[in-house]
Amino acid sequence: MGLTLIEKILTNHSEQDIVKPGDIIEIEIDVRVARDFGGANVVKNLINNGLEVDDVSKTFFTFDCNPTGSDQKYAANQQYCRLFAREKGIKIYDINAGIGTHIVIDKGIAIPGCTVISTDSHANILGAIGAFGQGMGDRDMAAAWANGKIWFKVPKSIKLTLKGKRPKNIYAKDIVLNLLNEFGANKLLGYSIEFYGEEVEKLTLDERITISSMATEMGAIILLIPPSDEIIAYSQKGCGKKIEKITADLDATYEKEIELDISTFKPMVSRPGHPDDTININDVKKTKIDSAFIGCCTNGRYEDLLAAANVLKGRKVAPGVVLKIVPSTDEIWQKCLDQGIIKIFKDAGALVGNAGCAGCAAGQIGQNGPGEVTISTGNRNFAGKQGKGEVYLCSPVEAAASAVSGYITTPDDIPKNPSKFVPTGKFEKLEEIKGEVLSDKPVVVEGRVWIIEKDDIDTDMIFHNRYITITDINEMGQYSFDNLEGWKDFAKKAKPGDIIITAKNFGAGSSRQQAVDCFKSLGVQAILAKSFGAIYERNAINAAFPIMTYEDISELDLKQRDRIKVDFEKGIAFNLENSKSVTINKFHRVQMEIYKKGGLLK
Repeated sequence: MGLTLIEKILTNHSEQDIVKPGDIIEIEIDVRVARDFGGANVVKNLINNGLEVDDVSKTFFTFDCNPTGSDQKYAANQQYCRLFAREKGIKIYDINAGIGTHIVIDKGIAIPGCTVISTDSHANILGAIGAFGQGMGDRDMAAAWANGKIWFKVPKSIKLTLKGKRPKNIYAKDIVLNLLNEFGANKLLGYSIEFYGEEVEKLTLDERITISSMATEMGAIILLIPPSDEIIAYSQKGCGKKIEKITADLDATYEKEIELDISTFKPMVSRPGHPDDTININDVKKTKIDSAFIGCCTNGRYEDLLAAANVLKGRKVAPGVVLKIVPSTDEIWQKCLDQGIIKIFKDAGALVGNAGCAGCAAGQIGQNGPGEVTISTGNRNFAGKQGKGEVYLCSPVEAAASAVSGYITTPDDIPKNPSKFVPTGKFEKLEEIKGEVLSDKPVVVEGRVWIIEKDDIDTDMIFHNRYITITDINEMGQYSFDNLEGWKDFAKKAKPGDIIITAKNFGAGSSRQQAVDCFKSLGVQAILAKSFGAIYERNAINAAFPIMTYEDISELDLKQRDRIKVDFEKGIAFNLENSKSVTINKFHRVQMEIYKKGGLLK
């Protein structure tokens, strides 16, 4: 039986002769990257557990979330990591370098067929060059830095083929937004997707990066695009050595094989709140905007900026509209300067920032205010992700066209005179609530339930990115769910010993550990869900925080605040109010081992 692309990469990095879906294996990690917001916790985990870095040549810091150090907590974390790096001889790509996942590709640090982990939930961007990339939390990263290896569950694979010819007005961002329209946020949850087709083979590196970077928003482990000859040549130039092309075997076995017709794809935008809430751009044309953003790991490449410049050349940003542009790396910034693109941006009235992630993770540029409507080339538009306003997602040409028009539009429909608008704003005040921590870890627990019947609760709803610099677990509980509509008072009402029951894809989104630890801080005993976001699941298991999945618990006839009993070892849930029980998925071996010893690093 042949191997899929992900199975071949993982086999090559494990001690097993062959791996198959569902296997839990140890894999060698070729490139291990900690960013500025996660880096400080990685270092603390190493120091607190008496661990050393096993191979500094494979270990890196990238300061890309806040590459100006404009936030004091970011600046403190960056300097803490700098001091550690100087002492240990670790390479830093500092605030002048750009986005870490792009840097490792462009400099040949990561090559086709390799393994990369980062404290970046979009590390699966490495699928653009046919490499394994995965975002992981602070404990995972510390373990990889110390051991060079990490455990991983081999995912099932789906073969996705695009048939037909790509329309001229369909950009890479439109392709991925059409995929989100087809699959939503959880239909591909936990799968490795291999991307094929005549038009896929033609994709440039920049286009591949755009598409692969949003695998996270589709719930996928990774979206792997087999490397073309051009990609191999690019990687060889970066690393200075010959690279063997890696492909899936012809007789590889896939869980599913799906075909879509790219000729039917339409220019799309994502409506505010969810990247998968996509719609034909024509249906939201002339929606008034206050600002536009071009950049991020999804659309900050040279081709993206050149396309935007072609729209902006000879035009001005609409009066009152703010256009923010951030290249993904310093090398791309310099190329834009050399080619006159920066001048086009400045002449149009745009603000151009230094390379980095910008609006994501409360970065240096791209946040919006209450009531502000933004059109953005980012990958996420969760409530609060890029600020307090509303964010539409689109391609760079559509963002540029909208910026000069004053409303959402396409390059072929820019008005002679820009739209006028009246700005508005709102203000909120946050409540700060203290919690307490439970430390005992029994195999059977009892508690009262909070039933949250909502799919795709993302990490910004659980623990908003404005708090991600908090490293003291005792401070985290007060912010649990304070960005989830209808549950903003959860931390005030929750009691130690409570159990949360929710729906599909709980914990979608970022790699932040705090989205797990905030519940530990409150004394929540366990979370039961139909499924979990891939990184969230790892973070919870590694933190020895009980999470369990179920297929159907309707037979329990649960009501809000019923008292239940959950057996982690046997996989049984009991409703103590009516004596009904159901079977759920029990802890797997690795989860139980980590749970019993109190965490991955214990």
